[in-house]
Amino acid sequence: MDTALDILLEVFSWLGLGAGVLLAAVAVILWAVDGTWLPADAIVDHEDDGTVVRWFDADGDANSAHASPAEAQHLAGADRTPIWYRHGWRGRMRLTRRAAGFRAVVWAAASMLALGVLALTASWILLFARG
Repeated sequence: MDTALDILLEVFSWLGLGAGVLLAAVAVILWAVDGTWLPADAIVDHEDDGTVVRWFDADGDANSAHASPAEAQHLAGADRTPIWYRHGWRGRMRLTRRAAGFRAVVWAAASMLALGVLALTASWILLFARG
């Protein structure tokens, strides 16, 4: 019975730490590819052809972007909203600071690393408890 538990803890240690490091590397790559997004306070215009979001960027230039259907639904009835715009690009904005998949990858990496650390700690505790 003790051998099976040791094997299980060893597998979870390696699996958790290995997958956690791999997912953390993927998260760093996603973060780097995403680029720089800056905050702005935007004006929301509800027009006949859709919802248009307008803002001034850090250089003082006026920018605008058409909201996607999901963003338009989120902005329904709003006159102003905080947004994030892509630095150095025109007409690129989103309502969240990070991309949707980034947060999921970070949580997965943290969960796998926690699994690895817990399994490793349990393995050490059993090792020292047995003498």
